[in-house]
Amino acid sequence: MKKQYYLGIDQGTTGTTVIIFDKKFNVVSKGYREIKQIYPNPGWVEHDPMEIWDSILKATQQAFDCGNVNPKEIRSIGIDNQGETVMLWNKKTGKPIYNAIVWQDKRTSNECEVIKSKYEDIIWEKTGLIVDSYFSATKIKWILDNVEGVKEDIENGDIAAGTLDSWMIWKLTGGRSFIGDRATAARTLLFNINTGDWDDELLSLFDIPKKILPELKDSISYLEETNPSDFFGVKIPITASAVDQGAALFGQGCFKRGSIKTTYGTGAFILLNTGNKKIMSKNGLLTSISWSYKGEMTYILEAGIYITGAATQWLRDGLKVINSADETEAMANSVKDNGGVYFVPAFSGLAAPKWDQYARGIIVGITGGTSKEHIVRATLESTAYQIKNNVELLQNSFGEEIKIMRVDGGATVNNFLMQFQSDILDMEIQIPKINEATALGIAKMSALGLEDFKNLEELETIWSLKKKFKPNMEESVREDLMKNWNKAMDRSEKWIDN
Repeated sequence: MKKQYYLGIDQGTTGTTVIIFDKKFNVVSKGYREIKQIYPNPGWVEHDPMEIWDSILKATQQAFDCGNVNPKEIRSIGIDNQGETVMLWNKKTGKPIYNAIVWQDKRTSNECEVIKSKYEDIIWEKTGLIVDSYFSATKIKWILDNVEGVKEDIENGDIAAGTLDSWMIWKLTGGRSFIGDRATAARTLLFNINTGDWDDELLSLFDIPKKILPELKDSISYLEETNPSDFFGVKIPITASAVDQGAALFGQGCFKRGSIKTTYGTGAFILLNTGNKKIMSKNGLLTSISWSYKGEMTYILEAGIYITGAATQWLRDGLKVINSADETEAMANSVKDNGGVYFVPAFSGLAAPKWDQYARGIIVGITGGTSKEHIVRATLESTAYQIKNNVELLQNSFGEEIKIMRVDGGATVNNFLMQFQSDILDMEIQIPKINEATALGIAKMSALGLEDFKNLEELETIWSLKKKFKPNMEESVREDLMKNWNKAMDRSEKWIDN
């Protein structure tokens, strides 16, 4: 019998993961390549787009080699991307005109404050998003205003602007196709979630010409096929493209309205599926699109947290109180509680639900009895508290009780954190057997886009449970912890006058 596989390309902030799955979505092999973070100035974060492309090729080759897979055996490809990270390139030369500006980048914060003061409501009504440097529009505008010769090249029709889905498809097809998916476009502040297309009024507001943006397609559809001379000598259908978090929601089997997942990584991202019903929230949550399929958009309520796993990295690389993240579980369990210590890791300000770019990281409650174990425990707890704040708001906006949350990402191996998360949420936490939910999700999307499955229901049985945590904390303890946490958050927000 001929072997056939699905290929999931997960292009993330710190690296590219490529996983090959068999037709039952078992992991066959995996490849990974790290990418460098470029920090030209304080608050600026960039990537080299050519390094991103190189990481895709090398991670894919590694997956082929490790699994002894022939590229001709790949049935379809799904790609997911960082979301708001954006870049511009010259269509004639195929070269970037500037580095990709990463979603974490803060260089346009002041411009966002000006735009927000004038156009906040209209942008929110059209996009479901708040005005913040997190999103793509002001990043595009910065490149247009600061790269010499770009406006002349636009007049000549030579410039393409896109999130990384468009760049990946451009490279995979050898420059043949300049397209993007609607779910990623929804992260730009230029896409109307009501009409499902670029919005002329928003483009005018940000002074971005429509002709430099890609044609938009459904996330799950026959998008294109690879160019053999650019991708391992084969033509492979590209049948899915989405933001990494939407792909993770799909990978977690959260197809039904009311299902929710959290991905733990550098930051944490909580997505609640609201089906074909768009729920607009004015309490700091985002309304967006997880995927589009056969012309129908699946909406989400979303909460993004800038710093979770990155705080543990800071303990290792900044404070040097740990040698690896693996040590944190035992250290947290070695003390009976946090010793009154609370750590708000607002290294880049606060995202949902505060959206305060002026907030700064703060550790409060330190006494002479505070140990490094208390600091480590407070760091892990900070992730759970931030998620608790946001899940409460998600539940209130949704209007229905949420009893189970599915989780994925590196931090889910930490049993202390997972139990504490369950306790502070008062909710069951479920961890899947395949923790690489993002690559799994985009591969499953690609199978659906290829019509190997008739509908979402046929994919529901693929998800399987590895482990679950149930809450075991008294309500009075939970209330005291959250009261103190919120006091610490308040101190963090007031650290710099704005």
